[in-house]
Amino acid sequence: MSLWNLERSDGVVELVYDNPPRNFLTFAALEELGTRLTELADDPDTAVIVLSSADTERFVAHADLDELSRLADGPVPEARAWYTTMRLIETMPQPVIAAIDGQAWGGGLELSLACTLRWASPRAHFSAIETALGIVPGAGGSQRLIRLIGRGPATDLVITGLRVDAARAAQLGIVSRVFTGDFRAEVLAAATELARLPRAAVAAAKRVVREGAELGLSDALRLEGGAFGELLATPESLRLQQAARERYAASATGDPVGFAGLGESA
Repeated sequence: MSLWNLERSDGVVELVYDNPPRNFLTFAALEELGTRLTELADDPDTAVIVLSSADTERFVAHADLDELSRLADGPVPEARAWYTTMRLIETMPQPVIAAIDGQAWGGGLELSLACTLRWASPRAHFSAIETALGIVPGAGGSQRLIRLIGRGPATDLVITGLRVDAARAAQLGIVSRVFTGDFRAEVLAAATELARLPRAAVAAAKRVVREGAELGLSDALRLEGGAFGELLATPESLRLQQAARERYAASATGDPVGFAGLGESA
């Protein structure tokens, strides 16, 4: 039985996690997610991936504690999916959005941190619970959090396990958007807008932000400049640049000109 239900619309693939009663994250769930993402990475019809939950109270509660106890007894081969799947989320070309509605603690927080974007409902709440269990994050949570929000705030959250709500998470930079209406509908609408952007540019933007964050400034600037140069003279970019010039030519001087939908108008 699948733990991730797939729904597809307009270039957006939603993978809905369904592991009742508490939506714990298991080795099997991560292996299945990795398999699905590997297939989607090469799918020309998939522009954006959304990870969501069938449980309206929990995105992913946290790791399955019974499985953690197995790790205490020695190596568990399938546990490697905690690393490989997280890295796949980060390195695959499509942006992966964590749609967080409810609890995202421990491994659930770590899964969301591997995603390209984190969008939340007002009901979302986050906690690095590991120290309360006598451990530390084991799937990259501390290191990704440092890189995302800075050493000071990350240290506070990792050491104390402080629970933060969606508003505070947005202030800290853990999430970039909080949707206050029909959460799923608003997330999918925004994801569909993202899916309409040029895919090569989106993939390159994801890559330069991710890889550049690990480099010194000089190397990061060279990385960005290389990606810019590769895209600038492509037929798609030249067509979109021309469409933008035509919009300016058709507008009154001084009027703002938007770039949304250039592909449709070109």
